[in-house]
Amino acid sequence: MIRFENVSKVFRTPGGGRKTIFENANITFPTGRSVGLLGRNGAGKTTLLKMIGGSVAPDAGVISKSGTVSWTVGFAGSFNRAMSGAQNTKFVARIYGVDTDELMDFVQDFAELGGHFYAPVRNYSSGMKSRLAFGLSIGIPFDTYLVDEVTAVGDAAFKRKSREAFLARMERSGAIVVTHSMRQLKKLCQSGVVLDDGKMTYFEDINDAIDQHHQNMGSDEDE
Repeated sequence: MIRFENVSKVFRTPGGGRKTIFENANITFPTGRSVGLLGRNGAGKTTLLKMIGGSVAPDAGVISKSGTVSWTVGFAGSFNRAMSGAQNTKFVARIYGVDTDELMDFVQDFAELGGHFYAPVRNYSSGMKSRLAFGLSIGIPFDTYLVDEVTAVGDAAFKRKSREAFLARMERSGAIVVTHSMRQLKKLCQSGVVLDDGKMTYFEDINDAIDQHHQNMGSDEDE
């Protein structure tokens, strides 16, 4: 369970103004459910994920969490570039308290990096880093996964394997998902949260959330 209690977040804009992302937001993301985040561009969807993940702090209020929460699935920005893929994997295993050998075996097999798994990450292509990041994300069983427009890379077989692995995790875990594709939201999520004008509204049914989002946008097209 992830709970926002009177949470506010405001950013200063370049012209000296202020943009309110949330104001006194109170909402609960239930355990074990996949929740889609909907809102127009700039509404604060990615900021909300970062606040849940702990990389952005609220200006006011409290965010409480029970159970384990992932980093953003597929995010490769936190790798130590001087370390190899294997060393980064060992480091993550120790941080999250999972079996090092099991995670190493899973990531090495899943990411399909061959001998590059033992080479410094600074020598990786963007696709190689993405495969390593996705393998690490899926290799650790979290209670809730944070997903921000994750797109599997590689050939069709690797993309299919990635989708299947993620959906298998969703059978036992929840997720908070940001994507511009309503089709993907319907496939991945049961519930939805609509962000609009500094407010968050929870809908038990993802279809109701999508309908409200389209009403707010004045269109039935994806963003």
